[in-house]
Amino acid sequence: MIKGLHHNAYRCRDSEETRKFYEGFLGLPLASAFEIKETKSGRKTSVLHSFYQMDDGSFLAFFEAPDRPFEFKDQHDYDLHIALEVDQDVLHEMFAKGKEAGIETRGISDHGFVHSIYFRDPNGYVIELAARTGKGEAKSLGEAVEAAHRTLEEWQHSKPQ
Repeated sequence: MIKGLHHNAYRCRDSEETRKFYEGFLGLPLASAFEIKETKSGRKTSVLHSFYQMDDGSFLAFFEAPDRPFEFKDQHDYDLHIALEVDQDVLHEMFAKGKEAGIETRGISDHGFVHSIYFRDPNGYVIELAARTGKGEAKSLGEAVEAAHRTLEEWQHSKPQ
């Protein structure tokens, strides 16, 4: 049985630039970092793997691999975004903090069940901070699962081709 998320890992351009955003701006502590000097297949390499801890014990992790080409592009929200949960007061504080710091900051978007703001990290990834509103949440897991399956089935039959 899967217990939960341990970490999601992404490439980064520069580990220190990434640390400034995730630890310095978002407030996620740098909990671990180690260099990988050899792959499991025996190939020599030099990669830094760093981990930023969230309050639930899970991590966002990054690989800086200077010897491996990687084309970074600004991600569209639909392509890739990382959504992190915060309280409503933190959402408003971070919105103001982002604007003040000159970081691309969008929102506040009302999605009904959450209010969201969006930043772009130094690697081009979209970071969403989402605060639950208490609206539109299912009364039980069974109701949520049933509604999700019904929505997916309707989508499969009606989606644009």
